[in-house]
Amino acid sequence: MGSWSLRFLAGLGLLAVLLTCCSSQVNSCLTARSGTCSDCLQAGVGCAYCSEEDFGFPRCDLHEKILAHGCNAAYVIKATSKQTIERNEAINMNLQRSQVSPQEVRMTFLPGETRELDVNVFAPTKGPLDLYILMDFSNSMKDDLDNLKKMGNKLATVVQEISSDYTIGFGKFVDKVIEPQTDMRPDKLKQPWPDSDSPFSFKNVIPLIKDVNSFTAKLQKERISGNLDAPEGGFDAILQAAVCKEIGWREGSTHLLVFSTESAFHYEADGANVLAGILPRNDEACHLDENGVYIQATKQDYPSIPTLVRVLGNHNIIPIFAVTNHSYMYYLKLKEYFPIAEIGVLQEDSSNILEIMRDAFVSIQSKMSIRADNRPKAFGAQFLDSSNKEVRYGAFNFKPGEIGKFKVKLTAQQKHGEQPVCKVDPGDKEGTIKVKPTTFDSAVNVKASILCETCDCEKTPTLKAKRCNGKGNLVCGKCLCDDGWAGAFCNCSKTSGSTKDQCIGPGMTESCSGRGDCQACGTCVCYNPDQYEGPYCQYDKTQCQRVAGILCNDRGSCVMGRCACSEGWEGTACECSKSNETCLDNKGKICGGRGKCVCGSCQCPDTGSGIALSPTCEPNFEFLRGVCEETRKCVQCKAWKTGEKKDEAKCKDCLVEVIMVDELKERGEVLDSCRFVDEDNDCTYEYTVETSKDPTNTKLLAEVLKKRDCPAASLLWLLPLILFLLLLLALLLLCCWKYCACCTSCWQNCLALLPCCRGGRMVGFKEDEYLLRQSQLTSNHLNTPMVRTGPPKGTDVVRWKVKDNVHRVPSHPRELMQPNPDEMIQFPISLRLNRLFSENLSRPESKDAEQLRQEVADNLNEVYKQIPEAQKVQQTLFRLQKNAGKRGNYTIMDTVLSAPRRAYPDIVKLTEKNVQSGNFGDLKVVPGYYTVATDREAAGAVEFQEDVEMVDVHVPLFVKDDDDDKKQLKVEARDVPLGIATIAKRFVNITIIKEHATSIFSFLQPKYTYSRKDGVAHIPISREIIEDGRTQVTYTTQDLSAKNKKDYMSVQGDLSYAPGETEKIVPVRLLELSEKDGFLEDKPIKQFVMDLSNPRQGAKLGRYPRTTVTIADTQEPSVMMFKKGNQNFSTLDQTYPIPVVRSRNEDSPATVKWRTKKSQCFDLSGSLKFAPGETEKNIVIEPFPGSAQPETFQLELYDPSTNAVVGERKNTVVNITEEPRSPEIAQMQSKGYVSPRGTTPGGRLLPPGNLKAKATGPRNIRLNWDPPPGNPVGYKVKYWIYGDPEKDAKVLDVRTPQAELTNLLPFCDYETRVCAYNSMGDGPDTNIVSCQTLEDAPGEPGRLAFNVISPTVTQLSWAEPAETNGDITAYEVIYTPIDDEMKPVGGAKKVKIDNPKKRMLLIENLQSAQTYQYKVRAQNSVGWGPFRDATINLASQPSRPMSIPIIPDVPIVDAEAGDEYDSYLMYSNDVLKSPTSSKTPSVSGDDYMSNGRWEQNFLFPGGSTTRNLSASSSPMSTLSSNYKGGAGGSFTTEMHTTYMTGPGSPRRRDMIGGGIHTTEVLMRKRSENRGYTDENIRDSIVIGDDKFPDLNARLSPGVPDTPSRLVFSALGPTALKVSWQEPHCEKDVLGYCVLYQLLNGGETKRLNVTNPAENSVVIHDLLPNHSYLFKVKAQSQEGWGPEREGVITIESAVDPKSPLSPMPGSPFTLSTPSAPGPLVFTALSPDSLQLTWEKPRKPNGDILSYRVTCEQLHGGGDMRSFNVSGNNAETSLTVPNLTENVPYKFKVQAQTTQGFGPEREGIITIESQDGGALSQYNSQSVTRRDVFQMSPEMTTRTNVSHTMINDPYFSDGMMMTQFTETGSMVSRQVTREVVQRNVTGASTVTKRMFYES
Repeated sequence: MGSWSLRFLAGLGLLAVLLTCCSSQVNSCLTARSGTCSDCLQAGVGCAYCSEEDFGFPRCDLHEKILAHGCNAAYVIKATSKQTIERNEAINMNLQRSQVSPQEVRMTFLPGETRELDVNVFAPTKGPLDLYILMDFSNSMKDDLDNLKKMGNKLATVVQEISSDYTIGFGKFVDKVIEPQTDMRPDKLKQPWPDSDSPFSFKNVIPLIKDVNSFTAKLQKERISGNLDAPEGGFDAILQAAVCKEIGWREGSTHLLVFSTESAFHYEADGANVLAGILPRNDEACHLDENGVYIQATKQDYPSIPTLVRVLGNHNIIPIFAVTNHSYMYYLKLKEYFPIAEIGVLQEDSSNILEIMRDAFVSIQSKMSIRADNRPKAFGAQFLDSSNKEVRYGAFNFKPGEIGKFKVKLTAQQKHGEQPVCKVDPGDKEGTIKVKPTTFDSAVNVKASILCETCDCEKTPTLKAKRCNGKGNLVCGKCLCDDGWAGAFCNCSKTSGSTKDQCIGPGMTESCSGRGDCQACGTCVCYNPDQYEGPYCQYDKTQCQRVAGILCNDRGSCVMGRCACSEGWEGTACECSKSNETCLDNKGKICGGRGKCVCGSCQCPDTGSGIALSPTCEPNFEFLRGVCEETRKCVQCKAWKTGEKKDEAKCKDCLVEVIMVDELKERGEVLDSCRFVDEDNDCTYEYTVETSKDPTNTKLLAEVLKKRDCPAASLLWLLPLILFLLLLLALLLLCCWKYCACCTSCWQNCLALLPCCRGGRMVGFKEDEYLLRQSQLTSNHLNTPMVRTGPPKGTDVVRWKVKDNVHRVPSHPRELMQPNPDEMIQFPISLRLNRLFSENLSRPESKDAEQLRQEVADNLNEVYKQIPEAQKVQQTLFRLQKNAGKRGNYTIMDTVLSAPRRAYPDIVKLTEKNVQSGNFGDLKVVPGYYTVATDREAAGAVEFQEDVEMVDVHVPLFVKDDDDDKKQLKVEARDVPLGIATIAKRFVNITIIKEHATSIFSFLQPKYTYSRKDGVAHIPISREIIEDGRTQVTYTTQDLSAKNKKDYMSVQGDLSYAPGETEKIVPVRLLELSEKDGFLEDKPIKQFVMDLSNPRQGAKLGRYPRTTVTIADTQEPSVMMFKKGNQNFSTLDQTYPIPVVRSRNEDSPATVKWRTKKSQCFDLSGSLKFAPGETEKNIVIEPFPGSAQPETFQLELYDPSTNAVVGERKNTVVNITEEPRSPEIAQMQSKGYVSPRGTTPGGRLLPPGNLKAKATGPRNIRLNWDPPPGNPVGYKVKYWIYGDPEKDAKVLDVRTPQAELTNLLPFCDYETRVCAYNSMGDGPDTNIVSCQTLEDAPGEPGRLAFNVISPTVTQLSWAEPAETNGDITAYEVIYTPIDDEMKPVGGAKKVKIDNPKKRMLLIENLQSAQTYQYKVRAQNSVGWGPFRDATINLASQPSRPMSIPIIPDVPIVDAEAGDEYDSYLMYSNDVLKSPTSSKTPSVSGDDYMSNGRWEQNFLFPGGSTTRNLSASSSPMSTLSSNYKGGAGGSFTTEMHTTYMTGPGSPRRRDMIGGGIHTTEVLMRKRSENRGYTDENIRDSIVIGDDKFPDLNARLSPGVPDTPSRLVFSALGPTALKVSWQEPHCEKDVLGYCVLYQLLNGGETKRLNVTNPAENSVVIHDLLPNHSYLFKVKAQSQEGWGPEREGVITIESAVDPKSPLSPMPGSPFTLSTPSAPGPLVFTALSPDSLQLTWEKPRKPNGDILSYRVTCEQLHGGGDMRSFNVSGNNAETSLTVPNLTENVPYKFKVQAQTTQGFGPEREGIITIESQDGGALSQYNSQSVTRRDVFQMSPEMTTRTNVSHTMINDPYFSDGMMMTQFTETGSMVSRQVTREVVQRNVTGASTVTKRMFYES
C-alpha cells in the first residue's frame, strides 16, 4: 500500500479517536478503579462495584458497564440515594398568611447527583404586616418630622389598605457620638440646635404596636437632634432594627423597614471611624439598653454593605428607601445589592412618604425572589419556572392571592475545591437548606446530606484466602496480596523473574499487544487504560462499530471489541431501538397497519397505487397537492359522472373507492374532509377520504354525501336593472364633476354629500403595535405606515406626535425627576426640500452636498435666531424617504438645532409656520412635511397627495443607554389641519426590549470603495466580545445605484462566530462593465449597501450596522500629482515654478486645489485648472523681492474635481537654499518649468521621494521609497521615538529603496527620515514620516501595594504596566488562600475590573490570620499579559489600620459572600459622595482622575479636601514667588496662608457649612499615556484659586478642547520644535495660537498658525539654559478653547564670555540618567528599615552605582551617605540605627559614566505603637506632608498654618501645620510618594501611598 494510502488511513483513525473523545462523557468512576470498594461508591453518581471473584474486568465502573462486562447482578454493589417528603400540608388559601408546600423534605445525594423538588408558594392579598419606620433625626429633617406627626390618621388608612393585620413601629437615628461625626463640645452635646435633643446613634422609640392612636401620640413628643458631617449613621440603625427582638417583629408576617433620610451614609472602613479611633468590626449583635438606645456605637464600626444584605435577608426584612433627590443616586445603587428592595424620591418635607410606602408595597407584592439559605458549601442551587427554564436570582412574578409554582434543583458537588466531597468537613456536606421567598418566614426545610457509603464486604475479609494462595486476604472479591507477592491471585513473587512470553496472547507477536508493560506473573498493565483493555491490552475502546461516525451510536459503550448497548437498544452498533414508538402513525397504529417495525423504522409494502407512503406507511400527500386535490376528479366521475374523467375509460384508472352516505364522519376520524364546486353544474359536493382497514386493499375510501348543494333558478332578469342603475349613477357623477371642475374642494364636498361617501376620507395607522429588540435595531427611527381610505382625490396633511416612556407611572422615580428647562439639548429637525434628490447628496464630502448644506445652514440659522439662546444648526445630512407618495424623489434634510429644553413648543410652532408657507428664508421647502424632536418626545406632519393611499411616518425611537429593560412609546395621529379626512386608527404602540448584549456586531467602516478590477470586495464584519461563546448574525446586500447581476452578485447568509473569534470576511463578487455601459462617457456612481440584522445568542448590532460599497469603474478619473517629490530653488530665484502632471482621461477638464504647509514665509493657496488635452501645468510662487529666506516647506494637492483624484505624490518638498542661481535653472524658468536634476548643483543627491511607512507587527515597521535621480550608493534610514530629539535617532544603512525596522517598542509612535548618499556625501533628508507600531500583549502590572484596613479587610492597588503595549481595557485580580508551602488551601476567587482606570480593589471578609496570594494581570486588545503576584498575611501587619479616606470608585468585593455576590462589584464612590450639608453634595461629578491616574479625595471634618488641594483660604493670605534663572533652571514658589480666629471674631461659615474655600495646586501630565520614555515632555503647573474657571467645566458646543498632547523636541541649543495633537471639537478647527515667554518674566511672544493641518512650529533664537513657559490653544468659529501649558529648558554648554550664547558644536541634551523609580520603605524593627527602588526608566547607559543620603527632616544629627553598586532592575538597601517617631528624608541618585542624575526623594517615620499620650485639652498637632517628586529643577513649597481658638473641629490650642514640597524633572515617569501622619487621641498612624502622574 502506498504512503498516501497509509497516511489516509492514519488520518481516519485519528478522526475516529477524536470523535469518540468528543462524544464521550467524563466517567468519574475511572478515578477509583485502583481503590477500594468504598472509594468506588464515593467516586460519583452511577458508580458500582463488582465483588464477584471470577470477574476479569475493572471492578469499579458505571453500573450498566459492570453488567455489560458480565458481572452477576447479585454481586454488584452500588449506593442508592433517597428523597422523602416528611411533611406536606396543603396550602389553605383561606388563611391570610404566607405558606409554602411541602414543609419538610429529606434528601440524600451521591456525589455529583442532582435532584429536583416541586414547590408551591402562596402570598395572601392582605397578609400580616410589620411596618417599622426608621427616620433620620438630623436637624435638616425637622420639617419632615413635623409632617410625619400630622399624618397619624392618613398613616392608619394607608396601612389598612395594605393589610388588615398590621403593626407599626418607629425608630430614629443620627450618627455616632464621637469626633469627627459629632460636635463634642459640652454645650453642643447637650443641645446641638435650638429646640433639639442630644445627639445619639439609634433609638427604638416605638416598638411594633397595633394601636395607631398610641403610635401618633408617642410620635408627638419627639424632637430633632443633629450632627456635624453630612453622611449619617443609618447603617448602625438598620442593623440594630433587624437583629433586636425588642423591635417586635412577628413570625409569619411581612417585614417592611422604611428608611427615610436626605443624606448619604457611613459604612465600614470609610475613614471617619478610623479618624475617631474606632477599629473593631461590627459584631452584628443587638446592643439596646432598657430605653431602646444603641450603646455600642462608639465602640465598633459601621456594618458593611454585604453585612446588611445578609442580615436583612436572614430576618426577612425588606428595606424601602425614601430619600430625597440629593441622595437618590447613592441609594439607587445600594438598592441593587438587595434581593428585593424599593426606593422612592422623597419631597423636601417628606409630605409624600405615605405614597412612597403604598407604591413600594404594591411593587413588592408583584415580585418574589426565591433563595436557598444556609446552603452547605458542597451544594449548588438553581430555581426553575414551570417550563423548566432557569430564573436568575430566583425572581418570579407570582400574584398575591394565587398559588405559585416553581422547582428547586439541588446539586451535590463531586469535589469541593481540590478535595473529594466525602473528605470535607461534615458541616460543608450536610445541613438544612431553607428554600423560601425573601419576604416569607415559612420555608421548605430540605435536610440535605451527601452519602459517603462504605461496603460491608470490607468489614469481613477472608484472611489468607485459598483463592489468594494463602499469600493475601480476599476483600470484596479481590485479592489484597501480602508484601512481596503480586498477581490477581497473589501467586507470583515479586523477586522472581518474568518473561515477556507470558504476556503474548494467542495469535499475537508483541508483548501486551505493544500497548502495555508486562508485569510479574504475565500481567499486562495497559499504557492507556481509558483506551485499551483486555488481558493482553488487545481491545481498543474506540474501534467498535459506529453509526454516522458515532461510536456505538452513543447508545452504548465499547467493551472488549463489541458494543455493549444501553437498555432499550440493540444491534451490532446499538443502532436499533427495541421500542415501537418510532413506528407509530398519527392514529397510534404500528406502521399504519400496513408495514412491519424493524430496528425502530417501518418497512412498508409496495401499494402499487402510485401514492407515496410516509415513514409510518401512511399515504403521504405532502409530496403531492394534498389528498382532496388528488382525489377530486376521481370522486367527481365515480359519484356524479362529471368532471374531466367522466369518460368511463378514464374513470376506471382511479384508485379511489366511492361509497355514497347520508352523513359524513367527523374530520378527526378520517384523513381529510373535502368540499368542491362541480364546474359542470355549479353544485357543491362534500366527501371524506380515509384508508382501507384491509391491509390488502390499496385503494383509498371516499365516502360522498348523497345530497349536493345546487344553486336556484337563474336570476338573469336582474342584469338589465343593475346595468340601468349603474348608468344612472355614472351620469350623476359626471354632472357633479362638470359642475365642480373649477374647485377641488367642491369635488371633495360633492363626494361627501353622496350617500356612499358620506363618511368622506379616513386616515389612520396601519399597524396596532410593534415589538422591537434593541439589539436588532439598525436605526434610531421606525417607518410606520399611515393609510388613507375613501376617495383618493385631494390632499390631506396629518399631524402626529410621539412620546417616550409612556409605560412609566407618574410616581416612577425617573418621572418625578423633572428635567431642567434651561438645559441645552439637541433638537433633530427634518424638512422636505423642494429639490430632487441626487446620488451626490448622499455623499457628505461631495460639492453638491456641501453647497446645499451651507444654503440650509444660512437660512435655518436666520429663521431660528428668533429662539432665545438657540445655536447654529449642525450635522446636516440629506436622504430619501421611502414610501412618501409622489414626493418620494424629493430631498429630505436632517439637521440638529441646539437650544434650551423649554424652547420645544416655540420651535415646533415656528417650524410649522415656515413649512406651511413653503419657505425657510430663501430656502424652498415642500409644505406638509416636518419633524421636530427632543430626547423624549417629537412632533411632525406627513402629507397624502392626490391618489396616494399610504405614506410612512418617520418616528424617532429615542434609544438611549439608560433606557428601561422594556420601554413603550405611543405614536398619535393628532389632527388633519388640511383636508377633509377624519382620523380612524389614531394610536400605534411601540415596545422596545433591551437585552444585555453578549457580543456586538459592526462593520469596521461605514463605507468602502473597490475597483471593478479587484474582482471581489472583501467586507470585514467585526465582533466585540463581552461574554464569550458562539453567536450568529445575518448579512444581506441591497441595490442602490449598483444592480444585482449587473454590477455585482448579491449575497446573503448567516455568519457563525466560534468562541474567541472576532472578525469574519464576506466576499462580494464585482462584475465587469457591459460593452454598452463601457462606451458611456458620464458613468453614474455605482453603489450598493450591506446590512447586518438578526443577531442571535444575546448579541446586538453596534456602531455601523450598514456599510455602503462604491464600485469604482476603471479608467474613470484623471490622476493629478506633483511631477517630483522634491523641488530645489535658490533665494536668488525670482519665481518658484512647481510642475503638476495629469494622466488618464486627459480629454476632459479637471481642477485641483493646492496650498503651502509648514512654511514661515508663505501662506498661499489656489486652484490649478487643466483644459482638455493639457497634461502638465505649473504652480508658480513669487517671493517678495529681497524677502526670500532659506527654508524648507511643503506644497499639498487636495480637493480634486469629481472626475479626478490626487495621485501618490500629493505632497512635494520645496527646498530654498542660499546657493546661487544656476544658468540651467534660469533658462528653464524662462520656459515655465524646472528641468529634473539628478543631483544638486554641488553634485549631491536629491532626497528620495514618496517615503511610506507601514507597521507590520508590534516591533516592526516596513519602509519603502522612490530612489532619487542619479546613482545613489545606498540609503541611511534614521528613526526615533516621537518626541525624542532627532539627534538621538538610530541609523540603518541599506542598499535598496526599502528597509525593515525591528526590535521597536510596541504601540509606539516613531518618526523616520531617509537620505541617499554617494561618493560626494549624504543628500538631504526626506520629510518626516510618522508611523505607530501595532499593539502587543501588555507587560505585568506595577508593584502591588496593600493598605491594611483591618485583619480581614485590605485595599489592593497596583500600577499600570510599565509596558502597556496598547490601551489597557481591563484588569483581573485573583486571590487565593495558601499555606506555608505556597499551596492553595481554598478556592481561588477572580474579579474582573472592566474600567482600566480603577486600579484598586477593596476586599472584605477575608479569613483572619490566613495568608493569601494576590495576582493581577492586565488586558488590552491583543489579550492578557503576565501576572504580577504578591503574598501577604494581614494579621502580620500592624494591628491599627492606616488613616485612609475612601478612594473614589474603588471596587469592593466580599471574600466570604455567596454566589449572589459573584455577579457584580460594589464601588465605594457610589456610597461615599455625601452632601456636605443637608442640601448640596460636596463632590460634584465622577472625574477624579487625571490621564488615568488617581487624584485621591480626603474627607476631613470640614468637608472634602483633595490631595492636590493646598489649603482652605481665609481672610489673611499671602503669596510670594521667587524665580531663579541660571544653569540650574530652578523654579521656586512659596505660598503662605494663615487662618486666625478667636473670641469675638466671626466663625468661618465656610467651615461650619461643610464646604471649603480652596486654593488649588494642580499637577497633571500634559502628554498622552502612550508608553514613551521621553525626556522632552514636561509637566506643567497650574496655580489658581476658586476665582479661576473650573478646568473640568463643560465647554460650549463647538469650542475646541485642550490640545491633547504637547511635545518639545530640541533642534539645537537655541532652537525648539513644539508640536501638539489636534483637540476634540464638534466643529472644524480653524487654527492655533502658540504663546511663550521666559519663566522668570519678560515679553510674551505669539505665533498664529492659520493652517489647521499644521500641528507644530519651530522656534529659533531661544536662550540656552533658560526655562520657557509655552501655551497652545485652538480656535473654531465658536471661539478659542482652553490652553495646554508646558515648561521646557534646553541645556547646553555656553561661551564663558557670553553666557547667553551656546558653545559651537556643544551637545544640548542631558546624558545623565533619569531619577530612580519610586522609593518603597519597609519597617524591619523600631530602628531599621529596608529601602527599595527601581532602575531609572531612562538610564542613558549602564548604572555604575547609586548614592543614597539620609538625614533627619527637621535637623539634628549628621547626614549619612551610602553607596550601592549594581545595575539590577530593583535595588534594596537596609538602613540601621534610626530613631523611632522621627521623620527622615531619603534621597537616591543613579550614577553612570556621565555623572549623577536627578534625585528621587522620600520621607518616612518609624512610629511607636503607643504614639505618646496627647491630651485633648493640651497643645495638639496634626502634620500632613505631601512630597511630589518631580526634580530639583523646579520646586514648590507651600506652608499653611491654622490657629483656631473657637473652631468647632479642634480643641483649644490645637495647631495644624501642612507642608507640601514639590520637585520636577524633565521626565515622563513622574512619581509622587505621599507620606501622611495623623495624631488622633493616643495613637499615631502613618500612611504611605504611591501615585504616578
